[in-house]
Amino acid sequence: MTQWWYNHRTGQVEEGPQSLGSDRDGPFATREEAERAPQIARERARRWAEEDAADR
Repeated sequence: MTQWWYNHRTGQVEEGPQSLGSDRDGPFATREEAERAPQIARERARRWAEEDAADR
């Protein structure tokens, strides 16, 4: 099964892990999901911030 990665340094999607782990997010199941990596990260960060605020 192919895994896809988003390289946040270059803004490119990679098929398989091609770059340093510190430069990429993933794995993702599809290329389209990897292309959405920045949006997914923002959504997760927003949810975590909301959960942290609710715990206070």
